[in-house]
Amino acid sequence: MAKIEKTIIVRSRQGLHARPAAMFVQIANKYDAQVSVRRGGENEVVNGKSIMAILMLGADCGSQLVLMVDGPDSEKAIEELEVFLAQEE
Repeated sequence: MAKIEKTIIVRSRQGLHARPAAMFVQIANKYDAQVSVRRGGENEVVNGKSIMAILMLGADCGSQLVLMVDGPDSEKAIEELEVFLAQEE
């Protein structure tokens, strides 16, 4: 399985804080894939399966995130994470 890298804009008004961050981690943990995230323009890469790491990104609405997913379920994982981040709730 190839590593997939995709840039996604956070559309939720809340950004990735508290509950949305927990939901992101819950989705990431469903899949047999390594999920890494970095905020666009920054070098620090964090574990997408760690609530603390996701919260430390400080991703607000409109933030650009680069998702890097690698593993057997990488396509399914990135697909579901992209749909989640695109929701404008």
